[in-house]
Amino acid sequence: MSASLFCGEVLGDDVVLIARLIADTGGGETVDLETRLDAAADAYAAEGMPLTSAVKLDFASSAIEGDVLQLSFAEGDPQKILAGIDRFFAPTDALVTESEIIVPQLFVSDMDSTMIEQECIDELADFAGLKDQISDITERAMQGELDFESALRERVALLEGLDESAIATCLAERIRATPGAKTLTGTLAAQGARCVLVTGGFHHFADAVAEELGFQRVVGNRLDVVGGKLTGKLLGGITDAQTKAAVLKEELGKLGPAAHSLATGDGANDIPMIEAANYGFAYRAKPKARAAANGRVDRGDLSVILALLGIPPKDWITG
Repeated sequence: MSASLFCGEVLGDDVVLIARLIADTGGGETVDLETRLDAAADAYAAEGMPLTSAVKLDFASSAIEGDVLQLSFAEGDPQKILAGIDRFFAPTDALVTESEIIVPQLFVSDMDSTMIEQECIDELADFAGLKDQISDITERAMQGELDFESALRERVALLEGLDESAIATCLAERIRATPGAKTLTGTLAAQGARCVLVTGGFHHFADAVAEELGFQRVVGNRLDVVGGKLTGKLLGGITDAQTKAAVLKEELGKLGPAAHSLATGDGANDIPMIEAANYGFAYRAKPKARAAANGRVDRGDLSVILALLGIPPKDWITG
């Protein structure tokens, strides 16, 4: 297999699987990229998944660190294709689909450790002197080792008596958008996508984050507050993994059968939502979530999803 793979049609009638990835060019060393591509092509062919084309897409921009490649296959297993990308191009950002990649009409995202860099409950727990204890429970829940609802109720109970003012202080001092988050949401909205933030976290935080980033709807949990203090309880039902997937399906149903969806998340409770989306992205995710996703962001920031969707940087909303 040779560098001539960079020539040819992006799509053909025989293409049933498409992989896009952002390959680190090793400081501009094209030969190194071609060598890795040759090795990947040989490995795919040995598994009965020969490449039909490999094209370098024209996304020259300082916003993207590397070359955007599109690999096309007439047959294959998406998980094996992702495994090959890991083997020959990691660390990278990638998407594998079974149809032509288009701009989605719906974007549904997790909040904590996805659209923002922090876990809100862990940061709030610090005000109660319980961060280490609560963050350990959070990590185990996100790894899928604990039942989400039980773990959430346990952590919230530990916050009983905390002054509600700690939430505003936490928001102002500790909660920050993930790099690329506002660009991702703003650009998708400008392209006509409906943007929904769905979180196992709390409206006290999510409403403010949604307003900052431009989400049109928020679904989350509600902390019970009486007399200006947290009671250690939640109001209403729990927003859990199944709720997240249900919200995606509900919103998609309003848009019609031809609509495509994008979902982003990082933890085990995001898996049903990620699996339900046409483009399910795991952002620097826990292993179980990453394994469930057909899209992965391991190296870049959230804006690289736009490149993988085929939206050129000149059309990104960066303000």
